[in-house]
Amino acid sequence: MHSTVSAKLIDFLNTSYTAFHAVENVKNKLLSQGFTQLWEGEKWKLEKGGKYFVTKNDSSVIAFKVPKNEYVGFNIVASHSDSPTFKVKENAELEKAGFICLNTERYGGMIMSTWFDRPLSVAGRIIVKDEKGFTSKLVNVDRDWLIIPNLAIHMDRTVNDGKKYNAQTDMLPVMSDISGKGRFEEIIAKAAGVEKEDIVAKDLFLYVRQKAGFVGLDDEFICGPKLDDLQCAFTSLEGFAASGESDSVAVLAIFDNEEVGSGTKQGAASTLLYDTLTRINSALGYDGEKYICALTNSFMISADNAHSLHPNYAQIADPTNRPVINKGVAVKHSANQKYTTDAVSNAIFKEIAAKAGAQLQHFANHSDVIGGSTLGNISNTQVALNTVDIGLPQFAMHSCFETAGAKDTEDFAKICKVFYESTITKNENYYTVK
Repeated sequence: MHSTVSAKLIDFLNTSYTAFHAVENVKNKLLSQGFTQLWEGEKWKLEKGGKYFVTKNDSSVIAFKVPKNEYVGFNIVASHSDSPTFKVKENAELEKAGFICLNTERYGGMIMSTWFDRPLSVAGRIIVKDEKGFTSKLVNVDRDWLIIPNLAIHMDRTVNDGKKYNAQTDMLPVMSDISGKGRFEEIIAKAAGVEKEDIVAKDLFLYVRQKAGFVGLDDEFICGPKLDDLQCAFTSLEGFAASGESDSVAVLAIFDNEEVGSGTKQGAASTLLYDTLTRINSALGYDGEKYICALTNSFMISADNAHSLHPNYAQIADPTNRPVINKGVAVKHSANQKYTTDAVSNAIFKEIAAKAGAQLQHFANHSDVIGGSTLGNISNTQVALNTVDIGLPQFAMHSCFETAGAKDTEDFAKICKVFYESTITKNENYYTVK
């Protein structure tokens, strides 16, 4: 029987068409919980015991809860809002052999073959101009209207022998026959409820129309788009919202653009986290030295999904550190620091998981494979604090439709709740978790 958290995750996946929509969903949840929205360009006035959030670029969000007493440190869970997809280019329509296709480009490192022969649509944000100036507006064309068709096997007998796809020539979605020429912007404007002439600029992406849901004999698996990393983003939000008081500032950080390196103003490599934490410290009336001391008593969980042992490809996994779906949250290790986990952060996270009654597993890459970087080591270049890299085990990472575990979803929500209620301190050579 699946948990309430997993059922709510599925609803979240099915309405988070893009990073912009995911952050809007997070924002609405926070507002319903009594959080106050802050604005980057205004002076922050914070109260002890207050709950706040700030967004960046409509696609990243940092929320925090201020303790009622003097704060000791920061307890941070970081995840990301973006997933591999295709971005619609400017001058989107492309006439090809009597059909109208959309001119797109890859965003992130997706498994391209998974995008074939599925109903697709377009969502994102548009910038419109009115008498007050420019403003951002979310848009979703809520219908099946695009498809990237495969080539018939009769015309490519070697397709099952391995295929290299060209994003410019093989992966363009078909919108219509020639009669649809010139109608793309009209469709976007209608979906957004604006006039076509009012649209000044666009950030639009393809998304898969197939809905997320449960599979497995006992509904033990969750299948859906964008599990990497909306599964971690949502479960950390659930734990954050449900958590009680702590002597540390509880921080929920969801960054955009992890899939393309995080090097943007709203990414983990930016000063967004640093700016937010220092502004919290300053708005509460403390000096810079207090902030530096607080980092010693701070901890970050860098939460980005992990690879499960795959029954058809078991030989690819590490011999001893090979997590399995629904057997526990995976702590990720890397000698070359692609993951930030070290002995200290591993020990602290084990203590938190034990308090939550949750199982843990461990992940390492096969020693002849170098894994990709994630949020922990990137954000640590701006904010230096003890950090553990973890993930929820899944199949088919970077497919347009992935598979993960219902139990792992529930376990991580429990871990996050306990973490946010904890106070982690360092005195001389000893760390304590209370």
